[in-house]
Amino acid sequence: MHSQTFDDIKQKDIFVRKGEMRRILIINGPNLNMLGTRQPEIYGRETLADIENACRNKAAGLGVEIECFQSNGEGEIVTAIQRARGKFDAIVINPAAYSHTSVAIMDALLAYDGTVIEVHLSNIHRRDEFRRLSYVSKAADGVICGLGKQGYLLAVEAAASLIDRE
Repeated sequence: MHSQTFDDIKQKDIFVRKGEMRRILIINGPNLNMLGTRQPEIYGRETLADIENACRNKAAGLGVEIECFQSNGEGEIVTAIQRARGKFDAIVINPAAYSHTSVAIMDALLAYDGTVIEVHLSNIHRRDEFRRLSYVSKAADGVICGLGKQGYLLAVEAAASLIDRE
């Protein structure tokens, strides 16, 4: 199973509420489709598919359904966030480079009515100065960075826990 793209959504709408099971949407931003080959010294050798499969396994153990979405386009990410309203209980988002530039993604997340967990594979605070600011963090209930794939698993666990408290 792979990340949903907008072409996939045209074929199958992942944004339809399915019963009462807790649902988490995992959104991955630009260049994360290149994981495993792009700067493995920073991002690791695991692919996005590896991370998504680990998240699915983690979610299954928590009784949570997840859908994964990846886009290199800011507008597609904003649309995915908007369409998640009322259909997903939480969003786990790695906005990648858009963390540092996208007021549009921040605004969409501020309008979202569920839990938001921001996750980054690398520790953005130990990198270039411009990477230390994340607009997305202003809309997130929690931020996890620097733990590689483990950060995603912790984000799924945290989102599930926060959903249960609502």
